[in-house]
Amino acid sequence: MGEYWSKMSYRLRYSRSLSLDYEVRGLSNYSLSCCVNALLQSFSATTELLDILNKWHPSDGIDEKNVPLQLKNALEAMRDKSHPAPHKNFLNCLYHQAIRRSTQQDADEIFHMILNLSQKQMPDVAVAQEIRSLYEIKVETQVVCSECTYIHRISNSLFSLPLAICEGENTLESCINSFFKLQKLVDSDKFYCDRCDEKQPSTHEVKLISLPPILCVNLKRFRNEDGFTRKLYDKVAFPETFSTAIFAAGQSENTASNCLKADQHYSLYAVIVHIGTSMFGHYTAYINSAQDQTWCYADDSCVRKATWTDVKDTYGGYRGSRATAYLLLYRKMSLNSSG
Repeated sequence: MGEYWSKMSYRLRYSRSLSLDYEVRGLSNYSLSCCVNALLQSFSATTELLDILNKWHPSDGIDEKNVPLQLKNALEAMRDKSHPAPHKNFLNCLYHQAIRRSTQQDADEIFHMILNLSQKQMPDVAVAQEIRSLYEIKVETQVVCSECTYIHRISNSLFSLPLAICEGENTLESCINSFFKLQKLVDSDKFYCDRCDEKQPSTHEVKLISLPPILCVNLKRFRNEDGFTRKLYDKVAFPETFSTAIFAAGQSENTASNCLKADQHYSLYAVIVHIGTSMFGHYTAYINSAQDQTWCYADDSCVRKATWTDVKDTYGGYRGSRATAYLLLYRKMSLNSSG
């Protein structure tokens, strides 16, 4: 009875999320669909996404190959235990216009592709913007000419934060610090200054403008060297929760964004795992269950209970280990949430 009331309390607390009440369910593998399967698990756990899609009421004549339509249908069907193949139409939709069957995919590329197509093919402009705002990370690249001090500013937005990995041991914070670190552009890396009308020694820096409600982090484990791609198995330790203070390194007090000044917090709820090498691999997902706040492991059609210790095993750095975290999805914690 105590467990029942605990679950009821959790559901009432998050009553604004219309689609929260679901269980992680397995997805059959069709034509090497493990990458999309793992991503669908993360999209399903992102209950805010289905809430947004449910604001859209598709017309009867909409194309069956429409990505947001099939994504909406798949996420709804994943909550129906009686549905035999909740994601098959979504896969066929992607196979028709975006990805090839029986081909290995990169999870970060497919993640971006699904979100981009969901925006472009969404006829409701307001809903399309909400989808974008849910994941959009806004940054500004600043290149300062060392000769004339002119600042070249380039605004950009990302759906995932691409963090390079150093060989050896890493932490999420060290990777973030490296991404925002000031770099000197000299010799062959000189930057063309519009004001000087020639290449000049410069400094390059990325400034954080804003963070989204759902923050996706891409641990860049694949490196191209001399035309060959290899996978980095080095350790990257990441926390269950973190404060935006970890983004503050390198951000001056004058240029620090409001999200840093507010010291907001994020909680991990999904991890996309890559198993194998750069040439042959498989994707699975760890999902923090919305119903009882415990971890589940989804490997295509197989779903089992897991622990935070299991998730930490994907840090990498273990000899012989081939299962490493590749995408991390964090949710911004509300001011009245505990933890």
